[in-house]
Amino acid sequence: MQTTTIHLHHAAPDQPAEGQPCNGCGVCCALETCPAARLRFLQKQGPCPALEWSADESRYRCGLLARPGHYLGWLPTSAAPLARRLLARWIAAGRGCDCSASSAD
Repeated sequence: MQTTTIHLHHAAPDQPAEGQPCNGCGVCCALETCPAARLRFLQKQGPCPALEWSADESRYRCGLLARPGHYLGWLPTSAAPLARRLLARWIAAGRGCDCSASSAD
């Protein structure tokens, strides 16, 4: 069993159980990058450079989804909605937690 230490915001919500809706805990993205981020940032291990803390929401969010133009500078503003839909589908956003990492409390 491999142990990896990740550092998350103190106000981040607890990780939901596998299959439960994403709550923005940030654990999955702090551990490794998704397929879209692997292509964009050329890295496999986390934390993902697009993992963003939202103080207003007290949760993490995917910067590639929230601000695609920021991370994909070549992307025309008019293409941002399409990019969000395609990225969300590619990374299965909204499909439930698929991170099997467990806390070592």
